[in-house]
Amino acid sequence: MAEPELDLIDSHCHLTLDPLGDQVDAVLDRARAAGVRRCITVGTDLADSRAAIELARRFDNVWATAGVHPHEAGKADETTWSGLAELLEKRCQESFSQGPTAVGETGLDYHYDLSDRASQRTAFARQIALAERYELPLVIHCREAVDDALAVLAEHSQRPAWGVFHCFTGTRAEAIRILEAGWHISLSGIVTFKNATDLRQAAKAIPLDRLLIETDAPYCSPEPIRKIRPNEPAHIVHTCRFLANLHDLHPVELGQRCSVTAERLFGLTQQHK
Repeated sequence: MAEPELDLIDSHCHLTLDPLGDQVDAVLDRARAAGVRRCITVGTDLADSRAAIELARRFDNVWATAGVHPHEAGKADETTWSGLAELLEKRCQESFSQGPTAVGETGLDYHYDLSDRASQRTAFARQIALAERYELPLVIHCREAVDDALAVLAEHSQRPAWGVFHCFTGTRAEAIRILEAGWHISLSGIVTFKNATDLRQAAKAIPLDRLLIETDAPYCSPEPIRKIRPNEPAHIVHTCRFLANLHDLHPVELGQRCSVTAERLFGLTQQHK
């Protein structure tokens, strides 16, 4: 009997960024060959969100999000917000597959503080409102800011939790707080790093119906190819195998269960591309 094949979703990558953007056809070919059937390319500002949506229109196995990354929050102005709303409004007017499948990535980054924290919180709140207006999930970037991120969500969200804390790198206690608040958690290749002991303890606490996997490509190459740059969707298989071992599952089963979770969260099964 033939060995079952992987059927994975890279739930968070940046196919528009260099050097992936210059070779996206080849990147997607390598992804398909590795068993990565679908990718979500994530917008980080207005221009990048537009580029992500164009990629989703070109490829039937790519979906897009639209948002303003916390690093870009200090640059956002009313033109940014009206442009983002226009992208989301077009999604309502066109077929479901032609527009963003989520708002983000948005959130808070207190590690680099490339935008001042007040601007980050304001941009986060505005995108929460957009996600609720257009009934879309949120893709949340949160680095060294779990307390404030959950506080902003509690203050500004009027609906039950609907979204994912992507590329989670926090502690088990932080993961449990995020899960108890109703959010999903996505893990990248960072969980495979030799010094990621605390993160692996957190990973064990995440139920599979709330777990997604991602590359965050072109960043975060996993072990055993950590030194290879850039990262790309095909490399998610290493993270899948690592997490499968952590959960005592076959990689195909782990991948299938995470894919079902991603389909449900982002509505991918409803999209006919």
